[in-house]
Amino acid sequence: MKKALITGITGQDGAYLADFLLKKGYKVYGTYRRLSTPNFWRLQYLGIFDDIELVPSDLIDSGSLVEALEASHPDEIYNLAAQSFVGASFEQPIGAGEITGLGVTRLLEAIRKVCPETRFYHASTSELYGDNSFEYQDENTPFAPSSPYSAAKLYSHAMTRIYREGYNLFASNGILFNHESPLRGLEFVTRKITNSAAKIKLGLESKLELGNMNARRDWGYAPEYIKMMWMMLQQDEPGDFVIATNETHTVKEFAIKAFECIDLNWESYVEVNEKYMRPNEVSYLKGNCEKARSVLGWHPHTKFNELVEIMMVADLERWQRWRKGEHFPWDASNYPNEKSILSRKLNKDTY
Repeated sequence: MKKALITGITGQDGAYLADFLLKKGYKVYGTYRRLSTPNFWRLQYLGIFDDIELVPSDLIDSGSLVEALEASHPDEIYNLAAQSFVGASFEQPIGAGEITGLGVTRLLEAIRKVCPETRFYHASTSELYGDNSFEYQDENTPFAPSSPYSAAKLYSHAMTRIYREGYNLFASNGILFNHESPLRGLEFVTRKITNSAAKIKLGLESKLELGNMNARRDWGYAPEYIKMMWMMLQQDEPGDFVIATNETHTVKEFAIKAFECIDLNWESYVEVNEKYMRPNEVSYLKGNCEKARSVLGWHPHTKFNELVEIMMVADLERWQRWRKGEHFPWDASNYPNEKSILSRKLNKDTY
């Protein structure tokens, strides 16, 4: 039985990857940070929480990383842990560097010393390209990071390559463009849109405030991108791959489609608020995944409209279930604004 260690297993990608590997017969270990309020809702949502061997560890603590490797003896390591929200990295730039940048070097050093034969996948990002002027971005497009998050990711991306070339580790970077799902965090604009639209539909909220509506992104479906991570570690040689849909859409398009799914006119509810504008905005990202197509045989199946609908249906269903008094794994209680709604004593006769 193969064994895999996933850092960041409680996140969107970590949970989907754990589910994918379990179905392939892997023994799955996952690292998590000790918090006052554990964040295991995604693993519970997918029904796999009891199938995971959880190991407390942190990317800022080298000793805990060594212990995680010694406890799991993994054949494959998937590094998905990071301070992953771009906006928050402007508020905590040093933390982003420590966790997202130096944390990966700590992990690579631990692998080099403890289990150098283990295959390593690092989650890189399309944010590396910054506010570029290229029609599309592939493995040869120059990087120009525009945020503390992407600067930290550039460092970890480069260190993964350096350890591959300098120490002969099987270490690959997956340059993933935006990938979304119902398990996306509410701080991300896609989930913010579908979650707010669901509340508006049910009369729980009256408006949705967004920042740059014209920002364009290459949005894919997260469960499909997970398979690519695994495929990269099944190759004869390590390498770096862009994973994308080769399409780009604006935040405005995402909002329009989400409200269309629930038969509402977006213009009646969406407002622009300057406080959601980033200091350095990346205005355009469009990937070219031709290398992944030719080498890995991978290509995306879920297109933009279907992705929005999947997320919109899921969030509407959650709020409907909550309104009926059901209890289920969900992230709403982790956010102050959502928690205030959940705590209201609503008169069910109004529904």
